Amino acid sequence: MPPSVPSPARRVARTLRTSLFAQVTCALVLGIVVGKLWPDTATALQPLGDGFTRLIKTVISPLVFCVVVVGIAKAGDLKAFGRIGVKALIWFEIASTAALVIGLVTANLVGPGKGMNVDPSSLDAAAVEETTGGGHLPTTTEFVLNALPQSFIGSFAENELLQVLILACLVGAALLHLGHTKVPKILPAIEQAQEIIFAVVGFIMRLAPLAVFGAMAHLVGNYGLGVMRTYAKLIVLCYVAAALFVALLAVALKLVTGLSLWKFLRYIREEMLLALGTASTESVMPRVMQKLRRAGARDDAVGLVLPTGYSFNLDGASLYLSIGTLFIAQAVGVDLSLGQQITVVLVLMLTSKGMAGIPGSAFLALSATASSLGAIPAGAVALLLGVDRIMDSMRVVTNLLGNCVAVFAVSRWEGALDIDRAKRTLDGEDTSTPDDAEKGVGGETGVSGEKGVGGEKDLRGEAGTEAPVPGIPAQKPKELEDLKERKEPAPEAG
Repeated sequence: MPPSVPSPARRVARTLRTSLFAQVTCALVLGIVVGKLWPDTATALQPLGDGFTRLIKTVISPLVFCVVVVGIAKAGDLKAFGRIGVKALIWFEIASTAALVIGLVTANLVGPGKGMNVDPSSLDAAAVEETTGGGHLPTTTEFVLNALPQSFIGSFAENELLQVLILACLVGAALLHLGHTKVPKILPAIEQAQEIIFAVVGFIMRLAPLAVFGAMAHLVGNYGLGVMRTYAKLIVLCYVAAALFVALLAVALKLVTGLSLWKFLRYIREEMLLALGTASTESVMPRVMQKLRRAGARDDAVGLVLPTGYSFNLDGASLYLSIGTLFIAQAVGVDLSLGQQITVVLVLMLTSKGMAGIPGSAFLALSATASSLGAIPAGAVALLLGVDRIMDSMRVVTNLLGNCVAVFAVSRWEGALDIDRAKRTLDGEDTSTPDDAEKGVGGETGVSGEKGVGGEKDLRGEAGTEAPVPGIPAQKPKELEDLKERKEPAPEAG
C-alpha cells in the first residue's frame, strides 16, 4: 500500500508543534491583533515578555564565563585571545562609524523633520527626565572603572557582562599558567556546567512564543498604530537606512569570509524573530552563541566578541541616534553645518559606547549630543518619545546582525573560523553541535572530540598526539601507549 499522506491540518499542527519559528510567528501576529482589538487588556500582558527576558538574563553571565574560560584553555594561547580583543574593537569602531555616516547621509537627503516647524517651548522636557529616571551616561573614566569587577559574585549577580568577561579572562589565564596536572578537574567541570546552562536555555526557549505574544500585544495596545502614521517619514527612513547598513554588512561578510548573510539569516530566523518580538537582543544571546559555535567559530572568539559587542557595537542605535539628531534639528528649524554634523559623529562615537543597560540611554545620548552642539534645545529630544519604542525592532535586528558578522569577521581575521564547517552549516548540511565533533580551526593546535582516559576530553593536535599547549604539560607518547595497553585487553587465544 502507498504511504498515507498526512492531511494539511495535520501538517500545520505538526509544524506548530515542532517549529519554534512557526510558534513565534503566530504569537507575533496574535499579539498585534489582541493589542489592536483589546488595548486595555493587552497592556496588562507585558509581564509575559519581561518575565522571559529575566529568565534568559539569569543564564547569560554564567554562559559567557564558561564559554570564554573553555575557549582560552582549549586555544592554549592567551596572546591569541588578546589579538582577538584588539581586532574586535577595531571592527566595532569601523562598523559603528559606518552606521553613523549612513544615518547622517540619509537624513540629509530625505529631511524627515523638515516642514514640521515645532516650537521647542511647547515640548515637555520633563517627560524626557521621567523616561531617563534622572540618569546620565558614564564618563570615560566611569565606564572603564565600571568594567572592572569589585566582587566575583557581584559581577554575576548584577549581570555586568564586561566584568564577567574580565573575570573569565583571568580564570582562563590562571588555568593555562597552572597547567592540567595541578588543576585537572576544573576545566572538565566548567565544560559540564556549560552543557547544563545550554540545557536550561533550551527549557526557557519553550516559553518564547508567550513572551513574544505578551510583548507585542503591550506595544500595540499601549502605543497604537496611529504613532506610525504620525512619524511615518522618520520610521520609514530609519528602516531603509538599516536595510542599507545590513546590505553593507552582507558585502563585508562575503568579502572577508565568503559566507552569505542571507543564508545566515535563514539559519538564525527563530532567534531573529524572537528578538523582534521581545525587542531585546539579550533574550537570544545564549542561542546565538551556540549557533555561532556550531557554524565553525572558535569558542574563544564567540565568547569574547559577541558579549563585548553588546556594549561596544550598537550599530542599530548608532543609526537611530544620527538620524534622530538631524530629525530634531530639522523639526525645530535648526540647520546644522557640516562641521556641526562631524561633531555629531564624534560625540555619538563616544556616547554610544556607554549606552548598554542604562534606562532611556538613547535620550541621554541625544541630550548629550544636543548640549555639545549648543544649537538644539534640550527639550526638543521629547519629539522622539512617541516613536522610540517603534524603533526597537530596527535597532535589535541591526545590533544583532552587526555583532554576528563581527564574530565571523574577527574569527576569520584571527584564523579561528572553520570556513568549510560554516558553509555546510549555513547550507543546512551539517546540523551537529560543536561538541559532537569538536576540532580546532584556523590554528596550529586542534581540539579533539574524542574522550580521553577517564572520560575527560584531551587537548590534542591533528595527528592525535598531545598538542604543545602553553602552560599545560604534554603527556608522553610512551605513557599513552601504556594506558592503552592497560585499558584494552589482549585478544583471546584460539
